Amino acid sequence: MSKTIQAADLRQRVASIIRAAGSSEAEANTVAANLVMANLSGHDSHGVGMVPRYIDAVLEKGLTPNASVRTVVDLGTLLTLDGQRGYGQVIGEQAMRLGIERAKQHGNCIVALGNSHHLGRIGHWAEMAVSQGLVAMHFVNVLSRPVVAPWAGGDGRFGTNPCCIGIPVQGREPFLLDFATSRVAQGKMRVAHNEGKEVPTGYLIDEFGRPTTNPGVVVVPQSNGLFGALMTFGEHKGYGMAVACELLGGALTGSGTWHRAPDAKRAVINGMLTVLIDPKRLGTQESFSQEAQAFVDWVKQSPAAPGFEGVMVAGDPERKARVARERDGVVVDDTTWAEIGGAARKVGMKE
Repeated sequence: MSKTIQAADLRQRVASIIRAAGSSEAEANTVAANLVMANLSGHDSHGVGMVPRYIDAVLEKGLTPNASVRTVVDLGTLLTLDGQRGYGQVIGEQAMRLGIERAKQHGNCIVALGNSHHLGRIGHWAEMAVSQGLVAMHFVNVLSRPVVAPWAGGDGRFGTNPCCIGIPVQGREPFLLDFATSRVAQGKMRVAHNEGKEVPTGYLIDEFGRPTTNPGVVVVPQSNGLFGALMTFGEHKGYGMAVACELLGGALTGSGTWHRAPDAKRAVINGMLTVLIDPKRLGTQESFSQEAQAFVDWVKQSPAAPGFEGVMVAGDPERKARVARERDGVVVDDTTWAEIGGAARKVGMKE
């Protein structure tokens, strides 16, 4: 079972819980708006279902309310930033604003952000950049229980390690590629588990390294206390990209990589390497605009394959989902809604 909730009501509910956990009103509103935007965009895995985990992380002191980004190194076009374990929805916005300002000033900027709590949907940060006419590339690692198996491996060794690329296309909607290097996001398995659904073959292995369609193997401990693992997309290719994100987002930023035994802590720490480029400063702006428009139009002119409405480019599904969900509301399954209620009670709120 599930319930449908309007976005404004959902934002209000989430903000009240985050505020009760110690955040300022401004921070609570920022976190709530970001999470609900993920739901509106069709990515329930990064939406309001994260609230229970955030509250647990605050109570465990792995997530610090009202923290701000701290500048460690500033070389103009190179910024090293420490998120101080603050809410990623706030830290990410602060980091991107600093990077965007420098990229517009100098033509480019590389931002190494470490030690941020969960940054949420990485596409949100690319959207900030493309709205200012900038190209953005993001490489992210995840310090939490390792839930993804390496190619040819039999247990989890790293996180879902997302990669995101945003490219403005003059006269068209921007290209926004945002994907986990696992076959599917961990949060989507949480949603499927809460809804009592199985998933297609090829997504998961169980705690013994065997293929399974049960999403619960990466959500709750199994009979032997162990977890299963997600598979990478594209076999060795996704695995290689996941390692690259770990090395760039974790090692290069100073945020750290995963190389220890799993634990039960609820905090999710992200490192993110961001590269921002202003096309206007490259001397190719005119041809870039013309060629980008021409290519996007060319691709979309391909006849629809059987069973499809037509060709889309990255970013189109999210934009389409936002229109529908803003109009019709966001569907939240009863298990997730009950978990959100439980999080509210943990911080002293009444139903």
